[in-house]
Amino acid sequence: MDGVEDLSTTAAVGDPDDMQRLWVPHRMVYVADHRQPDHSDCPFCEAPKRSDEDALIVARGKTAYVLLNLFPYNNGHMLVCPYRHVSLYDDATDEEVAEIAALTQTAMRVAREVMGCQGFNIGMNQGAIAGAGVASHLHQHIVPRWSSDANFFPIIAKTKALPQLLGDVRASLAAAWPHP
Repeated sequence: MDGVEDLSTTAAVGDPDDMQRLWVPHRMVYVADHRQPDHSDCPFCEAPKRSDEDALIVARGKTAYVLLNLFPYNNGHMLVCPYRHVSLYDDATDEEVAEIAALTQTAMRVAREVMGCQGFNIGMNQGAIAGAGVASHLHQHIVPRWSSDANFFPIIAKTKALPQLLGDVRASLAAAWPHP
């Protein structure tokens, strides 16, 4: 094959198939860590101690804050977290619940303004058994959606194409966030 090795005959590579692979080794940090963080190494307790840019924080409230998901389902995927380390929604105070709701509404308005999204998936996974990646710290997902975002990549390649870098998304959302 013009100096190119035919990998289908190499014993170590397995059976050839027509599947294309997109190698994303940076995700191994997330995929390989099967343990749940506790209060001592909780990313949602650590994030507010850092600068907004370093922690991807979009906005800070009194009892809760908004940050970008480091492993987003879609462009602009935000999380709303209370500062307090609490795991379940029904353990949150009335003040935390109210601010989580208000920050969620603002995040939706800002995402529509900045990103032009047409819909959202919003939800919380409560507990590891329900799929929470960080079950020990309550967080609500806000995932912007567009009518044109359903492309072949997630279906065929099980890969999501994100058109903007996280830092750029954070900067544009934070700049558009209303300040009291």
